[in-house]
Amino acid sequence: MTTPAPTLFQAAPDSLDPTDWASVRQMGHRMLDDMVDMLAGLREAPVWQPMPTEARQTLRTGALPAEPGDLDAVYQDFQTLVQPYGSGNSHPRFMGWVQGGGNPVGMLAELLAAATNPNLGGRDHAPIEVERQVIRWAAEMLGFPQDASGVLVTGTSMANLIAVLVARTRALGTDVRHRGLQGRPLVAYTSVEAHNCVARAIDMAGLGSDALRLIGLDAQHRMDMDALQAAIAQDRAAGLQPFLVVGSAGTVDTGAVDDLSAVAALARAQGLWFHVDAAYGALAMLSPAQRPLVQGLSAADSVAFDFHKWAQVPYDAGCIVVRDAALHAATFASQPAYLQRSVRGLAGNQPWPTDFGPDLSRGFRALKVWMTLKTYGAAKLGQVVAHNCSLAQQLAHLVDAQPQLERLAPVTLNVVCFRVLAPGVDLDALNADIVADVQESGVAVPSTTRIGGVLAIRVALVNHRTRLDDVQMLLGAVLMAAQERLVSGDFQAK
Repeated sequence: MTTPAPTLFQAAPDSLDPTDWASVRQMGHRMLDDMVDMLAGLREAPVWQPMPTEARQTLRTGALPAEPGDLDAVYQDFQTLVQPYGSGNSHPRFMGWVQGGGNPVGMLAELLAAATNPNLGGRDHAPIEVERQVIRWAAEMLGFPQDASGVLVTGTSMANLIAVLVARTRALGTDVRHRGLQGRPLVAYTSVEAHNCVARAIDMAGLGSDALRLIGLDAQHRMDMDALQAAIAQDRAAGLQPFLVVGSAGTVDTGAVDDLSAVAALARAQGLWFHVDAAYGALAMLSPAQRPLVQGLSAADSVAFDFHKWAQVPYDAGCIVVRDAALHAATFASQPAYLQRSVRGLAGNQPWPTDFGPDLSRGFRALKVWMTLKTYGAAKLGQVVAHNCSLAQQLAHLVDAQPQLERLAPVTLNVVCFRVLAPGVDLDALNADIVADVQESGVAVPSTTRIGGVLAIRVALVNHRTRLDDVQMLLGAVLMAAQERLVSGDFQAK
């Protein structure tokens, strides 16, 4: 069958709409078909490939386009310059970082959201109700009351910042929004394995990163409760004001989960706000097998997580849920004249999402979350979590059975950390080279981190498409890369 020649897109003289809507329809069908083919063929494609110098230079040069271009040519540029050289996180053998694989329903939802193009900062329209329903579903998943507040944001980094600001308001009152800290010495606590965005949130909230105490770990890589209690007591004795403790549900390095119930009890006893960075671990609440590990989420004052991780929603879709809606609103709400609310008309339907976060201009990211949850259901997403965690345990067993490999941390959820062993070799340099070799082969993408001071190969299993044979292929690629390095002598001596 011969593909019809593309209809040229030409904008109308008085708008950006086309003079011929058939041209948009034809190009849209072509793009959709190509993207469906891409998703269907992911397994046969390389996970990642380096961007050629020529392609990179093309994107780095060229002046701002002044005159109209040909949409067909623009799309061809996308296909040749952009599409082949993504990070690969949709691929089943992308295992380097905790990034979801997306899903086809979410892809279609993005098209619908872009076409309807609402601003979800506020006002009275149906997309606001869609986001509110998503927040209620998130509260139900976490075991929060149904009148809890929340808002969708870019990701857990922004959600953690919102939580720090709400906790700051609780500690100092709403005057802090006008008068600032006034030198009041607030201090917060989290584990040494907490994501760096927690420290950045403390910094951006105006407290200074020195106000964050990094607490050591127990044998399971959880925040050490005795050390936490001692740090709080020491700070109080020094005249400082503890106000916040941040637990982790799925650390980025090892996938560890703090003893959230114990942290919640200590926070209540000490009068501290208890926030949980559950960037991907929150979705473990949907898996009966993993739920006991994160049950303490239900006792938190606020929880931050990403739908674009284990819920497989396309990027970006972060979420913050806060138990005390009034305090949450008191931290952000303001009503300048141009945002005046009314009982009737489009300016009704308060409170608005902008009352619970910093953004007024907000896209319809709720639609892809809503359609994903309604299409697949919570039980199916819970099965994805359970499957990834099962694969992690199987990989751990394969690593433990291989004399050339050493596992470096317990496997709590979905992250496996290990390294290749070899005598007389700089193991950090060798393992770093192995990871880069595997990535450049296109077979799989692991990453690195440091565990106990040594460089580890980190495998994070998040993608709903990943199967046991993918895990076996990754491990085989690691061992082959190690053998090639050691046989060739291309490594650094110890």
